[in-house]
Amino acid sequence: MSERVLVIDDEPSVHDVARGYLEREGFQVLAAISGRDGLAMARDMRPALIVLDRMLPDLSGEEVCSAVRTESAIPILMLSARAGEDERIRGLDLGADDYMTKPFSPRELVARVRALLRRAERIEANTGAARSFDSGRLRLDLDRHEVTVDSARVNLTPSEWRLLVALAESPGRVYSRFELINRVQGYDYEGYERTIDAHVKNLRRKVEPDPSAPRYVETVHGVGYRLGVQSP
Repeated sequence: MSERVLVIDDEPSVHDVARGYLEREGFQVLAAISGRDGLAMARDMRPALIVLDRMLPDLSGEEVCSAVRTESAIPILMLSARAGEDERIRGLDLGADDYMTKPFSPRELVARVRALLRRAERIEANTGAARSFDSGRLRLDLDRHEVTVDSARVNLTPSEWRLLVALAESPGRVYSRFELINRVQGYDYEGYERTIDAHVKNLRRKVEPDPSAPRYVETVHGVGYRLGVQSP
C-alpha cells in the first residue's frame, strides 16, 4: 500500500501541483482546504506525513501543527509565503520537522517528503536495548520509540527524537550544531544554528526538570550541545 501524504492548503494550485508530483512518485495524496478538515483527516486517516500551509482560513497552520503535536509524531512539512529566518524558526518551534517557502519547487517538495519519511523509517527500524540516564529518571526505548521522564511518557516530534538519540549515543561528547543539524534534518539550512537551537529549546521544555537550568541537554558555549548525564 502506498504511503499517504495529507496536504492541508486552501490554494487549489498547491493541491494540483503537489498531487501531480507526489502521485507520480507513488504516494497516495489526501487533500484538505481548511485547518479543521485537515486536523480531522489527520486523526482519522493516519497519514505518513502532513504538508501543512501556515495560513489557513479557519484554524491556522500553527494551531493545526500544535494540535497534531499533542497527539502524534507524524512528520510535518510546513509551507509559508513568508521567507524570513524568524518565520522558519517559528514553524520549527511549533513542532514542524521542515519548512518550505512559497512558491516552491515541486521536485524539491517531493525530495523533502522522501527525506522526512526515510528518517522516520530509520527511527522505526532502529533496534537496541532501552537506555536510561540520571539513575533511570530519563529513559530512551529505541525499540518502542519512547522517551520517559520520571516514568511519564514524553511525546517528542521526529526531529526532537533524532536529536535526543544522537546525543544519547555518546553521553558527554560535545556535538557541534553542524553535526546535529545533519543528524536531525539531513541537510543544511540557512541559519542552521538557530534551527538546531529551536529543536533544543523544544526538547528541553519536554524532558528537563527545569528548562532554564538544563540537566540533560547541556550547552557547551562556542561549540554545541552534549548529553550531560551518564548511563548508570
